[in-house]
Amino acid sequence: MDVIHHGAFEGVTGSCHELLLDSDHSLLIDCGLFQGAETSGSGADANTQEIDFDISKVQALVVTHCHIDHVGRIPWLLIAGFSGPIYCTKATAHLLPLVIEDALKVGLTRNADIIDAVITRLQRQLQPVEYDSWLELPADFATERFKLRFRQAGHILGSSYVEIENVNTHYRVVFSGDLGCKNTPLLPDPTPLERVDFLLLESTYGDKNHESRLDREQRLKSVIERCVENKGTILIPAFSIGRTQELLYELEDIIHKARAKEAETGVADPVWHKMTVILDSPLAAQFTKQYRTMKSFWDEEALARVEEDRHPLNFDRLMTVDDHSDHERVVNYLKSSGDPCIVIAASGMCTGGRMLNYLKALLPDSRTDVLFVGYQAAGTPGRDIQTYGPRGGYVDLDHERVWIKAGIYTLGGYSAHADQQELLDFIDATEEPVKRIRLIHGEPDARSALAAKIRERYGVVVD
Repeated sequence: MDVIHHGAFEGVTGSCHELLLDSDHSLLIDCGLFQGAETSGSGADANTQEIDFDISKVQALVVTHCHIDHVGRIPWLLIAGFSGPIYCTKATAHLLPLVIEDALKVGLTRNADIIDAVITRLQRQLQPVEYDSWLELPADFATERFKLRFRQAGHILGSSYVEIENVNTHYRVVFSGDLGCKNTPLLPDPTPLERVDFLLLESTYGDKNHESRLDREQRLKSVIERCVENKGTILIPAFSIGRTQELLYELEDIIHKARAKEAETGVADPVWHKMTVILDSPLAAQFTKQYRTMKSFWDEEALARVEEDRHPLNFDRLMTVDDHSDHERVVNYLKSSGDPCIVIAASGMCTGGRMLNYLKALLPDSRTDVLFVGYQAAGTPGRDIQTYGPRGGYVDLDHERVWIKAGIYTLGGYSAHADQQELLDFIDATEEPVKRIRLIHGEPDARSALAAKIRERYGVVVD
């Protein structure tokens, strides 16, 4: 079995890979949105998301998880005529309609009837599959029989890596999707890889090892306290699914510990006693609500906090902004007052969403601090702010040049992607040596660095 890549082969967005089962049948693994300067190489990019490849052989779509760079082009796939089943985990099936509705509103239409029709069709084609259980694919999918299985990837709620195996030959292909890190709040660790003949492995951080995740909450606390000294707003661009919920989880813990100390000593913490956390992202708020309803997918630590009558994703110092007019009032108030507070808003790479309005209003204010906790792809405003902000440069937002006087911070240890060592550990876990590896979903330097490590360590051919 070979693979044709329609996105996220030489970049990290637009993930879309076609697994050829035979000469006339294939499976599509993910169908994601392009962001920043990344392209498919054959016509699709951030401004042109239409499907630019032949889908006549595609029997089914397999979704690893519901981040927009893995599922955002599904509406265009349906428009192109795809009517096959869409396989994913149960949690992904629960969250996916929210993502697709948002993708439609941002990229195609706000017509409610059209959106309802697309979501109805999507739900009709969705076929949820339990983690760790093999699903035998219909006999007419290929000349030989195949089965697939979803395993826990620990990246976001419902995320998976997918194993696809020839029933007769037992040849197994594994798509890693996005692998998460160990010790991620709310989520179980990734399931160890058992066996694979051909591994398609993400390489987003193939050239880096993250800072320790064990003390990242303390680093978050320290950076916020340093930012509060500037007496302004702290802006945290964050992805609606995964990163936002992790941040809320850890901010609740910081506030909880400050209150416990205050109760013990009688002395109020000057930073955290009245710190307000503003979640200003309708989509993130919806996902946070869904995360709360799916506690059965949480890890043991998170469930223990619930048993203590704590509310990790719904604490009393959390303010959620829904209405757009309320959003505008908050932006204008913070612009004029500079009141210290924490604002979490999408998008994580500053390519759209309400975060853009905060950045346009507050980047020129030296009291403001911007805290990046996730990957910023080349060509995105987030990458430009990271690069040029510390030297007092500018960024173009909505065709408007905005000069940066705000403090710019990047906090390690918050990536939802496995780092180089964790990717190598994923390969290490196999019961038998991996025969073939192809690195995907990474920029050239990251892929090259990880490929060199893999060759040195395992002597495996890396495509």
